[in-house]
Amino acid sequence: MASLLALLSSILWGTADFFGGKLSKKYQALAVTAVSQAFGLLTGIIIILVSSAWLKPALGWDNYFISGVLAGLFGFVGLIAFYSGLATGRMGVVSPIASLSVLIPLTIAFITGEKPNSTQILGMSIALLGAFCASGPEVKGGVAIKPVILAIIAAFGFGLAVAFIAKGSASSAIMTMTTMRFTTFFIALFLFAKYRTFGGFTKKDLPLLIGVGAADFIANLLLGVATTKGLVSLAVVLGSLFPIVTALLAFKLLHERLHKIQYLGIVFAIIGVAVISLG
Repeated sequence: MASLLALLSSILWGTADFFGGKLSKKYQALAVTAVSQAFGLLTGIIIILVSSAWLKPALGWDNYFISGVLAGLFGFVGLIAFYSGLATGRMGVVSPIASLSVLIPLTIAFITGEKPNSTQILGMSIALLGAFCASGPEVKGGVAIKPVILAIIAAFGFGLAVAFIAKGSASSAIMTMTTMRFTTFFIALFLFAKYRTFGGFTKKDLPLLIGVGAADFIANLLLGVATTKGLVSLAVVLGSLFPIVTALLAFKLLHERLHKIQYLGIVFAIIGVAVISLG
């Protein structure tokens, strides 16, 4: 169950990243992030009302509140950096570096005592290699410094956000995610007030913004639940396969040509998942 939830999370994340990155080529990444995250908050509120999953927040590391706030802050910064990087058109630079974000929660999981068996470690290693290769790393030509810096910021933002998602989910996954979105919502209100604009979006953009926000929220929620159903290390690795989805959508919808290394990465990821399932 945990593996399936984490894989579904990666599918939704990859889809949200693709369409969010696409919107960021037309609008400011900050605006895309803020508006889509607001719709993510609405998604969380609806889920809480339907499921009656409300829990009163309490300060303390064993509760969801602090973890949710920190996950929201780091995730917001990561998304802005990621979308800004994708908007430069150098997906082959930004995506591979951003995919390394999984190393942060993975390291934390190992430090805190998780011990996957040898088969699981082998599968995780193959899957991580697959995710990196599938994101299409560019090894030829010059690399501008700006997309590299943005990608590094995104990696740290995503990695720390996932680490706090896992911690908060031990108390309540849905409340952790909703607290995340409340945090980013207040940040968005401040930014909208400061710049006095909602990004210049049209009515035609709303369905896509709603979809990006909802997909990102549910992806976070599924990963949070997955971390409570099994090893955190396995969940975060399987949840990190989102670059494969982003690359496949770019291939299908934008007719971007996949490089040989991306095909190889997809194969590695599939093998890695299969090996993990044997563990």
